Amino acid sequence: MTDAPGMPGGGGTTDSTAAAGETPPGGVRIDAHHHVWDLDVRPQSFLAAFPSIHRTFLLDELEPLLADAGVDGTVLIQVDAVTAETEEFLALAAREPVIRGVVGWVDLTSGAVSEEIDRLRTLPGGDLLVGIRSLVESEADPRWLLRDDVLDGLRALAGAGLVFDLLVTHDQLPAAVEVVGLVPELRFVLDHLGKPPIAAGRLDPWREQITALAAYPHVVAKLSGLVTEAGQGWTPETIRPFAAHLLDVFGPDRVMVGSDWPVCLVGASSYAQVTELHDSLVAHLDPAERAAIRGGTAVRWYGLGRRPTA
Repeated sequence: MTDAPGMPGGGGTTDSTAAAGETPPGGVRIDAHHHVWDLDVRPQSFLAAFPSIHRTFLLDELEPLLADAGVDGTVLIQVDAVTAETEEFLALAAREPVIRGVVGWVDLTSGAVSEEIDRLRTLPGGDLLVGIRSLVESEADPRWLLRDDVLDGLRALAGAGLVFDLLVTHDQLPAAVEVVGLVPELRFVLDHLGKPPIAAGRLDPWREQITALAAYPHVVAKLSGLVTEAGQGWTPETIRPFAAHLLDVFGPDRVMVGSDWPVCLVGASSYAQVTELHDSLVAHLDPAERAAIRGGTAVRWYGLGRRPTA
């Protein structure tokens, strides 16, 4: 799991003007980014640096938090670069209706991406595979996304009708902008705003790079991972300029929210605090725009309609 390395701890309070768990009439609320892990099944080496979350986190712990927040469904996101985890996540999704989709992992450099996706789709829960993610932020080569074998793998994802979640740092955004231009047939989702330097309050050059990425209509973005990049003593006002720019250039129809639970607990006191923060960041929008961000974009982009939404 590499959402976490490099994340500063944090805390703070939210000043949401919208009720936590509010769902606009006719809307469905989706947490488009969360994880689970069982340390008895698979150790997580990154957790050594984050003692507050160095334990097992299972769906049973998250489900009551979802209910309290009025969340109807989720997208479960990969943690490890192993296919066994993807198989486990698909099986979990098959048993648990709250999981509307799984973003798993395949080796994009293998030359056999299409075959591996076909195999995964034959497994229990295989019809709930909606996307693939690679731990690009951990790659030493800042232009890893532009390797020929990676590009071939991304094109195979497009052929399979899947989404690719972009997990990159702000330093890797130039390569991300290039790759989305090279693979226009693939739907992309930018995770965690591209991990901007929120703690430093430095908008540029992140702001220009996000604007460039948003120029491609086959890319959407997640309001996620905010508190873990914001540092100690964060407030909504610390984060607001970054969220506001993302909303301005992508627009509500191309933005979704994700808690990044349980990684978010490094920077937030609770799942509810993260939900309240998201609500405060979109409170100025009209109900239809909030409905898109809180669920509509995720349902449409990931194709989550294979299960009832209410």
